[in-house]
Formats: sequence, structure tokens, C-alpha cells
Amino acid sequence: MKRGFPNHPYIPNSVPEVEKEMLDFLGMKSLDDLHKNVPDALMFKGEMNIPEAFGSEYEMRRYVEELLDRDGDGKKYLNFLGAGCWQHYVPAICDEVNSRGEFLTAYGGEPYNELGRFQTQFEYQSLVAELVGMDVVNVPAIDWAQASATTCAMAQRKTGRKQIILPEILDPQKRAIIENFGRATTEFVTVACTEDGQIDLEDLKKKVGKDTAGVYFENPNYLGVIETRGEEISRIAHEAGAESLVGVDPITLGVMAPPPEYGADIVCGELQPLGIHMNYGGGLAGFMATRDEEEYVNEYPSRLFGIAPTTHPGEYGFGDVAYDRTSFGNLRDGAKEYVGTQAALWGLTAGVYLATMGPAGMEEVGQTCMQNARYAVQKLNGIKGIKANSLGGQYFKEFVVDFNATGKTVAEIQKILLSEGIFGGKDISGEFPRLGQSALYCVTEIHTQRDIDRLVNVLARVLA
Repeated sequence: MKRGFPNHPYIPNSVPEVEKEMLDFLGMKSLDDLHKNVPDALMFKGEMNIPEAFGSEYEMRRYVEELLDRDGDGKKYLNFLGAGCWQHYVPAICDEVNSRGEFLTAYGGEPYNELGRFQTQFEYQSLVAELVGMDVVNVPAIDWAQASATTCAMAQRKTGRKQIILPEILDPQKRAIIENFGRATTEFVTVACTEDGQIDLEDLKKKVGKDTAGVYFENPNYLGVIETRGEEISRIAHEAGAESLVGVDPITLGVMAPPPEYGADIVCGELQPLGIHMNYGGGLAGFMATRDEEEYVNEYPSRLFGIAPTTHPGEYGFGDVAYDRTSFGNLRDGAKEYVGTQAALWGLTAGVYLATMGPAGMEEVGQTCMQNARYAVQKLNGIKGIKANSLGGQYFKEFVVDFNATGKTVAEIQKILLSEGIFGGKDISGEFPRLGQSALYCVTEIHTQRDIDRLVNVLARVLA
């Protein structure tokens, strides 16, 4: 390592202060003194002919994959699908830790086979709580849809009211799960959205009332739009005595304000972006988060893990908090909700991811997603007949692409893209007919400039 270079994460004791301390202990002035007995003829004087170091683990992986792919058909598939399950980079350490035998199960564990799982869940809960700006986080639910349904139910139980307000722009599958979950006890009301995809505040004021338990909205929402008036939405809900319920993609929180800063009382979301691969039929896990107040804690249906001192001074253990409120405890037939074995393994994985990334890493991945998405929108808007970010609002990594002026349907365009090794954005023409032939595209930190240019070049060619 050249003198004066910053410390390197893969070279032990390379921090300059540590290096100096070691040299002082040995009575040496520089690392060269370690090699003074090596004959000069054996010393290499020049620069080694090695390529420039990769900027990240992901860059190295892409490079190796492309080398290996030369033995195949040469076609590297690109994915621009999102809509609730997104392609983010998964650090190798996430797979390494969650594949260990003592962790490799969705089971939360019991004291007789705890093997450190209680601590991993406590650490995961603590890290997510810090990320979302809350105090208490549950053991993972099945997915975001279940977490949002439970969030609405928690608000209803806490307030004793029956009405939940849902936004017009919401994943139809998630809406179906929320409404099915609460249909026996809850009245669901839909609030309109404006042309730019945000909640219509005037319509919200008309629909919030004395029966409203909570106002649920997502940030960014299902179509990728960032809700810039979250504080006003929360204020309207609070003035009516209702709870502000916010669903969030946690990968955004390195660059976006956490929901409590604009008035959220209960936060929920999807853990999949935090170190979990996209899997067919799996890889999803939901979370809920609140302040550490008894009236909220007692409404959680699932397990919460805490830390407490043991009978040995200086020693700590991890265990369930308020266990009797769960369906696992003594209230099985009268618990808040019934929950079973869920997704503890993904909680562990999300914890490993957050511990690996740290605040700076989360900020970097957030900035990269936003920069890549904006580059993609700019390039797509250069193609005749295409309007990217057609709703016109602020966005993070997802945006609507309007193909109406191309004369082709999204399905036709998708088929062409697939023949070129590209998965285009999700066809939302059936879910939101008023948008016509539109698709929801997702661009994250895994997309390079070359990837985006490849998508744009194919679209420009086939739509010419």
C-alpha cells in the first residue's frame, strides 16, 4: 500500500494512527524498516500492472458475471420491474449469515432453542426503529400487505373507531388484503388523488370525521410518487382524533425524512429491499413501528423482543415483551389478532444489511437510486411518443412511463423488450385505466448507465 493512502477496509491495521502506534512500539519510523534485511536486488521498485480497484462489491460481481457469461448466450437479462418487490443489491454477508444453521428458519424461536435468535431479532428491531425514527418494531410479518392491514387494525383498536381512509392510488392486491382483513369490523373509505399522484387534501378534509380511526398513505406511493404534503395529511387526521398511518419503503430513508417527522403515529413497510433477494413466492416481510407508549405497544399482535439484565451482574439477556398480549401467550382465543410462524429469518437479514450499510451507506444507496432514476427519465423522455414520470410529481426509484402516443400497447412493447433480454416495467393499464397504456418502471442502484442506455436504445429502435 502506498504511503499516504487512506486506510483500506480489507487490510488490517491500515488506519494511519494504528500503523504509527505499532511502528512506535517496534522502534521503527516506517514500514520500509520492516524489510531492511531484504536484499535490494529482490525489492520490486516499480508499479504493479494491476487494474484499478473496483468501487464496490457489486461492481466486482457484475464484472465477474459478465466474464462468466461469455461462455453462454451472451445475453444478460435486465430487470426494470418493481411495484412492491424490487431488485436491490444483496451484500454477500447477508446470505452468509442467514444461511447459518442456527438461523436458517422462519421460526422466531423459544428459550429452549434460542441459539442467539432472540438477540438477532432485538438487534433487527433496534436498527429498523432507528431508521424509521420510532422506538418499537415487531418481529416481521408475512409482507407489507399484512403489516399495513395490521397497522389499520391497531389504529382501530386504539381509537375505538371503525373507519379507515385509504388513498385512491394503492396496490390493488394490497387494498384487497387490507379490506379482507378488516371487513368484519371496519368501514373503508377511499380518498381521491390529484393529477400529480398525491392525496387530494380537500377531499380528505371532507371524508375525515368522528368515526375515522386512521388515515393510511404511502410515501412513496404505489406509482412511485413522493407525498410532499405528509405533514398536512397528518394534521388533518390528528385534528379529527384519528391516527396518521404511513407505509414506507425503508430503502428511501437514507435520503428522505422518516415518517414521524411529518406526524406518523404508526409506520409500516416492506423489508425486502434490505438485503433480501427477489424470490418467486417469497423473500417478503413486513414491519410495523410505533413510539414506546403502552397504548401502542399493547396493540401489537406479534412478538416484540427486549433486553434486560440477568441475575448475574453485567450480564444481559433477550426475551419477549408483554408476551400475554399475543396469540402465543395466555390469550390465544382473545388475542388482538392470530399470528403464527412468520418471517424471522428476514428480520435477521434486514438487521445484517442495516448494520453493514450504516447511515452513510443508506444515504449513498438512496442517492444512487435517485440519480439513476432521474437519468433514466431524462433519457426516456428523449424518445418520441414516450413520456416518463408522466404524473409529474417527485419520485425516488419508480415512475410511470406513458406509452399512449406510441400507438403500441404496453403488452406489445413488453414482448419486444423481453425478446431483447429486458424485463420492462409493470403494465398498469388494467389497474389504472385512466392512465391508458402506461407502465411502472423501477430503477435502483443495481442499474448502471450502460443498463439504462441499453433499455433506451432498444425502445428507441422498436418505436421508431
